[in-house]
Amino acid sequence: MKKYSFVMAMVCFAILSRAQQHHFNLLIGTYTNSCDSKGIYVYDFDTESAEFKIKASVSAINPSYLSISKSTKFLYSVNENGTKSTISAYRFEAANGDLSFINRQNSEGADPCYLINDAKNIIVANYSGGNICVFGRNNDGSISSAKQVIQHYGKSINLERQQSPHVHMVQFTPDKKFVVANDLGTDKLYIYRYDPKAASKILVVKDSIFVKAGSGPRHLTFSPNGKFGYLLQELDGSLTVFSYHKGYLSKIQESTVVRSDFNGDIGAADIHISADGKFLYATNRGASNDISLFEVQKDGHLKFKERQPTLGKGPRNFTIDPSGKFLLVAHQYSNSVVIFKINRQTGRLTDSGKRIELCAPVCLVFTP
Repeated sequence: MKKYSFVMAMVCFAILSRAQQHHFNLLIGTYTNSCDSKGIYVYDFDTESAEFKIKASVSAINPSYLSISKSTKFLYSVNENGTKSTISAYRFEAANGDLSFINRQNSEGADPCYLINDAKNIIVANYSGGNICVFGRNNDGSISSAKQVIQHYGKSINLERQQSPHVHMVQFTPDKKFVVANDLGTDKLYIYRYDPKAASKILVVKDSIFVKAGSGPRHLTFSPNGKFGYLLQELDGSLTVFSYHKGYLSKIQESTVVRSDFNGDIGAADIHISADGKFLYATNRGASNDISLFEVQKDGHLKFKERQPTLGKGPRNFTIDPSGKFLLVAHQYSNSVVIFKINRQTGRLTDSGKRIELCAPVCLVFTP
């Protein structure tokens, strides 16, 4: 009888373990000034079925971009609020999804729109401020005062959007030795040497790269093997492919997410590559509200496959779930996250029929 009970207990444990393996936390950052939103939401997401349920939420002002620590114990958020903008730190309990506020700091620049973190630092891109700010990360997860502020200068040819610098993204290179900053306002990519242990000069500029005038570099992603970088440009929908090696980006291809006969407003937004490196996706807002699929060739070049509607308005951030089975698109203006199934062989997307209805979702982050 004891042996039978032991076997049954082991069977139950194995079943529970398998169930837990396909359950992940989905954290969603929102805008809170346009409709009824608390701020940050945590959902349980089943990567087998795409079923979801709310676990927790926390009040925050415009947490429009989120960054989880490697340990998943801490969450960092921008609070995009003009000249009153801040960045915030939270303690994150993965089991129940609870977020406990730790502290906040002035972002040292207006309208932060992106941030990254490692064991030593939190690096923030301030869009309207046109600068980058580096904050220390304390052992308890709290954010120290600013250690370095780097101001960009210049403008470009778009009289409405490029009269001053607008840093839209900061991104570690695959080797973690450099940080790339995309400046939409000046049509430049800045490459900074990164010394995480430095007291003040954590980032030192190594190089800068001009892209097509008026294109507006927004988001950059690297291939899983670290050999190629893919830059999406907001203002004209350009998609530039670079080879990457030891802090150098060299352009090897120019593509686009805009169909040839399109005449409306362009608002290219986000770009991601599948974990197996086979497919690249990129969203376009404006009047298009669509997502483009590219097949990634062995030499890093892109082959366009198809373009389809995202089934909502204002497709901002999107993400691929940890299993690679689903692609989720956050629609800022139609207040929903649309969930697509991914064909793992072709990369093609089909509507799962599932929607997370939520006020102005703009950032999606999966964690265990």
